[in-house]
Amino acid sequence: MTTPLLLIAAGGTGGHMFPAQALAEAMLKQGWRVQLSTDARGARYTGGFPHTTEITEVSSATFARGGIVAKAMVLPRIAAGVLGAMSQMRRDRPDVVVGFGGYPSIPALGAAVLLGLPRMIHEQNGVLGRVNDLFAKRVAAVACGVWPTVLPDGANGVHVGNPVRASVLARAGASYIAPGDYPMSILVMGGSQGARILSEKVPGAIAALPEAIRVNIRVSHQARDEDADRVAAFYAEYGISAEVKPFFQDVPRRMSEAQLVISRAGASSIADLTVIGRPSILIPYAAAAGDHQTANARGLVEAGACILIPESKLNAASLSEQISSVLSNPDAAQRMAQAALSVGMPDATNQLVLLVEKLAAKETL
Repeated sequence: MTTPLLLIAAGGTGGHMFPAQALAEAMLKQGWRVQLSTDARGARYTGGFPHTTEITEVSSATFARGGIVAKAMVLPRIAAGVLGAMSQMRRDRPDVVVGFGGYPSIPALGAAVLLGLPRMIHEQNGVLGRVNDLFAKRVAAVACGVWPTVLPDGANGVHVGNPVRASVLARAGASYIAPGDYPMSILVMGGSQGARILSEKVPGAIAALPEAIRVNIRVSHQARDEDADRVAAFYAEYGISAEVKPFFQDVPRRMSEAQLVISRAGASSIADLTVIGRPSILIPYAAAAGDHQTANARGLVEAGACILIPESKLNAASLSEQISSVLSNPDAAQRMAQAALSVGMPDATNQLVLLVEKLAAKETL
């Protein structure tokens, strides 16, 4: 019996590659062969993929970078990539092709469309990226990481969630200790983009909390290298216990121990919050394409699991009031934690696997 083959197309950023890695790991365990089609930029993220993943670098390009000459070469490079992918697929025909977004996914998805192969895409955010938007009506399904996701008319959206790391799954639904008159933890996560505004506003907001709350606060604050010393010094000046680092290796532990999380609204952060189940104050990154971080947070807002503050309205005084409203009301905080869990999709990877298997069996999605 021939071993079924899954071709995964992804690239550009970790946001595309990490969910792709989760699917690759799961399908290999199911006995499938897995090929990954990406470009040189995406190849930087392949170190975590299982060693049995067959990795192919393809020719692709984006209009978003480079000068006039580079932009003029975009279409020829993409066309070459599609033709190369078609040639490869004729030799080693995939049973299913899954795209995770990013320009490096164009060649494989384009070839799959031209060859009529079973195909779908996964969208991490609440607004489709440019490439996924291009293919949304040309695939059997758009597996959506958050819900609702803005889709073009005629696209078949299926809510599967965003795959999370094993360390997050290990703390899924961890018991929540509601705020009270004892040490309380706040986790501040800025993401790789735009953490600076949180470093500018959050410390002042925590310092302005009522004394009865502030004396119990313990802060884990993710800050850029260039901001870390200043942020740490501010917390120390106000006698606030704080650990300030550019990156925390143990975010799942810190999140599970937190009474409140203050964060950007990146898709991976939303997934972690909803799998572990924690109250949050979310400040969407204003420069995110299509304002997709606001869309990412919509489900949490509607469930009553978070407080959303637009970046344009973020200031230390109002943020301090919102922090206080959560930490001074244990019953409301507990309800927020439960609401976050109610919209979580801890089985996102399994749902993706089921869709792949249905596609391979030519079942309707």
